Parts: sequence; structure tokens; C-alpha cells
Amino acid sequence: MRALLEVLRAHNHPVAIVTKGSLIERDIDILSDMAARGLARVGISVTTLDRNVARAMEPRVPPPARRIETIRRLSKAGIGVRVMVSPVVPGLTCHEVEPILATARAAGAVAASSIMLRLPREVSPLFRDWLEERYPGRAAKVMGHVRDMHGGKDYDAEWGKRMRGRGPYAAILRARFKLACSRLGLAERLEPLRSDLFAVPEQVGDQLSLF
Repeated sequence: MRALLEVLRAHNHPVAIVTKGSLIERDIDILSDMAARGLARVGISVTTLDRNVARAMEPRVPPPARRIETIRRLSKAGIGVRVMVSPVVPGLTCHEVEPILATARAAGAVAASSIMLRLPREVSPLFRDWLEERYPGRAAKVMGHVRDMHGGKDYDAEWGKRMRGRGPYAAILRARFKLACSRLGLAERLEPLRSDLFAVPEQVGDQLSLF
């Protein structure tokens, strides 16, 4: 990864990174240099602030507090960070939308986005089994909301709806998200990264520039 970033920096190639890990911190020096020229930004996924829920849902990734610390360190280095509240699990993590946004904003995040839970194909039965095992008392409620947002199905692959859902429940969650972003000063859209600085790598046999 670092070697790739070094190549991108050498040729002023813009890059946006999405992660839920903390290893990105080892490349802060490169990313901060690129960010200063409008060439880099990072998205950090935060599903929940509840350590127990996080351990159950994402056992192999850093806990919520560690991800917030990553946001803080990247932001302090001048790297624009988007907090990605995703996936939002209705009936399980949906009440945390505002706290996640507020905590990330306090850590320095400048933008935010959100994606509803998606359960395509074989993911759906796996998720239902996980729910029954981990949260049996909430399983019916969670899946009921999921189906309400996808026309009675576990998943609707239609473009423009699969990540947002539809219906009253999805509309309420979107309204809450937008209101919180507005109140906290978190942008939903950022200016594009610069592409005008890109320098085409020299090839063997190219004539060298005089300037």
C-alpha cells in the first residue's frame, strides 16, 4: 500500500481511501503531503460506538474508539476525513446515527455519508442466522424494518434504492442524518480532488523537458 501511495504522490495522482482500519496511520506523512495539494482524502467507516455490538458485528477490525482516534490523527495532519455511518442496521444501530456523527465531528471529520444495511443473495441468510444467535430478541424487528425498506424483500437491487431504502422508515432515517449533518457542519459533498496536477510518468526513450 505504501509503495503504491509513493507512486501516486510522485505523479500527483489523486486518491481517496475508504477503510475501517487503523493501519492507514502509518502513511499519514504521504497522505498529508498529498492532501495539502488537494490530492487525497480518507473515509472511515463507523458502524456503531457500542464496543459490544462492534465486537459482535466486526470482530476482526479496530473497535469504535480506535477508529475515532484514527479520524483524529488524520484530521490533525490536515487530511480531510469523511465519517461513513454504514451500514445502518435498523432496530440495532439506527439510534446511533447522531452520536456517531457528533463524535466524528469532534474528532475532526469534515464530511459524512450513510448507507443502509444491504443483504444481497447469500448475505441475507447469513445475517438472519447471525441475528438469531446474537440478538434473538431483536431479530424480528430488525428484519421487519429491512423488508419495509425494500418492498417486502430482504433486498432490493434497484439502482438508487439499494443503498438508501424506501418508505417512511428510510425517509425518517435520511431526514435525521441530513439534520444532524447540517447542525454539526458536516458536508455531504466535497469538492473533487485535483486532477490537473497529474504528471504522466516518463517512458524509456522520452525526450526530456528543458524546463
